[in-house]
Amino acid sequence: MASLDLDNEEFIKKFHIPGYILEPDSAVERLAFEPECPVLVFINSRSGGQLGEKLLLTYQSILNEKQVIDLGKESPDSVLRRVFLNVEKLKYNGDELASKIEKKLRIIVAGGDGTAGWLLGVVSDLKLSQPPPVATVPLGTGNNLPFAFGWGKKNPGTDRLSVLSFLNQVIKAKEMKIDSWHILMRMKSKAGQCDPVAPLELPHSLHKFCRVSSADELNMEGYDTFRGGFWNYFSMGMDAQVSYAFHSERKLHPEKFKNQLVNQTTYARLAGSQGWFFASLFHPSSKNIANLCKVSIKKGHSWKELPIPHSIRSIVCLNLPSFSGGLNPWGTPSRSKRRDRGLTPPLVDDGLIEVVGFRDAWHGTVLLAPNGHGTRLAQTHRIKFEFHKGSADHTYMRIDGEPWKQPLPLDDDDVVVEISHLRQVKMLATHDCRSKSCLGPSSPMSHDVDVKDSDDEESAGEEWRKFGAADTFKIPDEVDITHLS
Repeated sequence: MASLDLDNEEFIKKFHIPGYILEPDSAVERLAFEPECPVLVFINSRSGGQLGEKLLLTYQSILNEKQVIDLGKESPDSVLRRVFLNVEKLKYNGDELASKIEKKLRIIVAGGDGTAGWLLGVVSDLKLSQPPPVATVPLGTGNNLPFAFGWGKKNPGTDRLSVLSFLNQVIKAKEMKIDSWHILMRMKSKAGQCDPVAPLELPHSLHKFCRVSSADELNMEGYDTFRGGFWNYFSMGMDAQVSYAFHSERKLHPEKFKNQLVNQTTYARLAGSQGWFFASLFHPSSKNIANLCKVSIKKGHSWKELPIPHSIRSIVCLNLPSFSGGLNPWGTPSRSKRRDRGLTPPLVDDGLIEVVGFRDAWHGTVLLAPNGHGTRLAQTHRIKFEFHKGSADHTYMRIDGEPWKQPLPLDDDDVVVEISHLRQVKMLATHDCRSKSCLGPSSPMSHDVDVKDSDDEESAGEEWRKFGAADTFKIPDEVDITHLS
């Protein structure tokens, strides 16, 4: 087997980072070689049942142990701050190896989509001069991020040869930029101050925020602002409710969720038991998206209402061509659709998000067929959901696999969720991955995208300047990171 040839010192040295780069004030090591692909590896040891812990031990046996970080013991923001501050200090003192490692550094993150999002948020917010690209190891249930970039969706092998094979893929991988999306949510405050929100009620990537732009029309007393971000999707309705039930059951009985197959089977059972295959019989029309909220999009400089068919019970704002375990809800629009509606194939770096609707679970199964897709509603760089008093007192929402139960207005107040393009981050992808870029040979090179540059960010409110990772994008101590897988 070719993989056997990888288990040798010459190959492993390509990924080495000397300890003095990783630990400040350590004795400087003089290497007789220059690492070709230095890597930092972050592993959620609680992901994938026992797989995370086994994978951690295997990586530590191959690389310098300090290169391999257990996210159950140390957060990525503290590690990256320490390493990059030390690199700057070493460069200032004339250390050429530190400069070369910074230029070549790649990051590997092993965990679920939530874990990958956590690390991407940190890299995005640190605004490094040379941000390292990120490869993702699929250790979760859905694994949409790894699948979109060619790393697969099945949990990986944890033995030495499997890890060496993955490292070999990393060294050959290409870099791709992907869009990140800012989400801003406003709702009436239950208390008159910015008290912490119970950490299990909202995803870890949504944070309460006191100070907002003085020019913002919702900047008024009695309102709370939450903001955060995502890379893959925001969804609301049917699919988010199933996901919420899954996460709730896993939280109550973690011993039952020890492998990917069991998780996926439980997920399918919950979808059936909640009646989503016969939604018109089991779910009132008052919970259809059109009855829950007003949806508006912005592609130029003005907002316009987006008509939502009354049969739609789930809406997905999708950035990557991988949802619910690798399905592509947008598909590839035909030539006539491109001509008549101005639709384009989904690109991960075009500044546009695809908005797709579903009627019920049966509608979702069309994605399994060739050329299957959901109801294509729009492509936009900004979308807003406005909830007013209605017949439902709550709905379900989800960002990048993390669901929550969202209360809706019971009086004359409103809840607003706004999603907008923020910036980009670098991913590592295999050369045959399903994600496509604006820079691809057959892709359009430009779109009407209102993307903020650095000057715009400085003049905007603080909630638009920060993705929320480095200072506030942190998992609270009381939250079990198992639930990020």
